[in-house]
Amino acid sequence: MAGVSVARRRSVSVVVHLVLAVVALAFLAPLLWLLTASFDAEAPLSARLPSAFTLDNFAQVLTWETSLRPLWNGLLMCGGAALVSVVSAVLCAYPLSRYQLRFRRPFLYLVLFASGLPMTAVMVPVYSMFVQVELVDSMFGTTLFLAATSLPIAIWMTKNFMDGVPISLEEAAWVDGASAMQALRSVVLPLIVPGMGVVAIFTFINAWGNFFVPFILLLDPAKQPASVGVFAFFGQGGLIAYGQLAAYSILYTAPVIALYLVVSRYLGGAFNLAGAIKN
Repeated sequence: MAGVSVARRRSVSVVVHLVLAVVALAFLAPLLWLLTASFDAEAPLSARLPSAFTLDNFAQVLTWETSLRPLWNGLLMCGGAALVSVVSAVLCAYPLSRYQLRFRRPFLYLVLFASGLPMTAVMVPVYSMFVQVELVDSMFGTTLFLAATSLPIAIWMTKNFMDGVPISLEEAAWVDGASAMQALRSVVLPLIVPGMGVVAIFTFINAWGNFFVPFILLLDPAKQPASVGVFAFFGQGGLIAYGQLAAYSILYTAPVIALYLVVSRYLGGAFNLAGAIKN
């Protein structure tokens, strides 16, 4: 029986590794095309080794109008959306985590439902509202809406992080005369900094990859972010500059990768409550 059990576990392990390998190939194939096409002067739609290594694709897209301005606009809007979402999520999640509110469960269900709404289902009323308040073609208004789209899941994540902080730490601060907001600022927030980093990254990536919202709400090409700027490489008649598109895509993904590396380096990946409570 022991031999059969070991053989079964090995079979399951082999199947799992094969499935993971297929998933990894599915993700690596587009990345392989990006790397090969970006250095190919005559890049096709399929991945191949460049016949002649060139940096012309990067030279053509590294201009202020083509890539630098859209990247800057995206950084402003997505960074602002991440900041607004994190601050709002902290203020909303704290009472949900610490107090027995009468309508807490229905509110949490409402938040969960809002996180699953498709963007196309709400864009028509949102656009009508933006017209009435004169926020169409406004980077500030688009930033606020990008933050609102990530706020429901940000509240859920932040509440889960706060639930992991023992309330006895805040009670000790309250005994010393601290208010609820002072305890939140001085006790809870320092302990959930890694979690806030996760929420900020999630919000930033969600906004950074959002094409539909800025495409609808921003009319001036000078205000559009990099996610919309990809349209510049799709010419008329179905002609596409694949090499320039691949080079632009690499530049487009660079800020997200850099943000992840910086946050993972300085915030770490786990909470550390060692020594916080003394039995």
